[in-house]
Amino acid sequence: MLNLLLLRQGLQLWNEYNGEMSNKYFCWNKELSHEICQKIINLGEKKWIPARVDNKSVQSDRKSDIVWTSEKWVYDLISPYIFTANEQAKWKYNICSAEECQVTRYSKDDFYNWHIDGMGSHSESQDDGNTRKLSMSIILNSDYEGGDFEMRGLKEKIPRLEEGSIMVFPSFLEHRVTPVTKGIRYSLVTWFLGPPYV
Repeated sequence: MLNLLLLRQGLQLWNEYNGEMSNKYFCWNKELSHEICQKIINLGEKKWIPARVDNKSVQSDRKSDIVWTSEKWVYDLISPYIFTANEQAKWKYNICSAEECQVTRYSKDDFYNWHIDGMGSHSESQDDGNTRKLSMSIILNSDYEGGDFEMRGLKEKIPRLEEGSIMVFPSFLEHRVTPVTKGIRYSLVTWFLGPPYV
């Protein structure tokens, strides 16, 4: 799926979104087809459960529904993007595995407050000794309002991400999803792991 043209498009979008390549995130706009996005959304059919933070239900921090998936075809689809972003953004993190993917459904008034996905530290290491290094978020539809993806520390607001857009960023960067004001927002998120930084 990835070829030289896509690499150039990804790098061009990176420059359009971030100016001087601040290495905060790497993005492909409208990369995945409507059919693929719908297939991912359908993984949640009749399986949605309320989202939790640190295994607790904390609605002041997060309100949405999720489904976990480890479908091989999903990993086959998204893995080339994580490795391309890691190289092109010059993070060059040691990535060796991925967590389960999470399909997320944000209904009206749902949100996810400011948070980080991981610090890459030993204290967060999983059973295999690895920790979150890169986060990926894929927008699966466009027919909603609000639900903006925002990141702290950027000079300019991230342009609205449309259906099929893929964003990759270091897991230690603080980000949020603003409340959805109309419709339902669907996304696929996952975290790519490697040895702790120090």
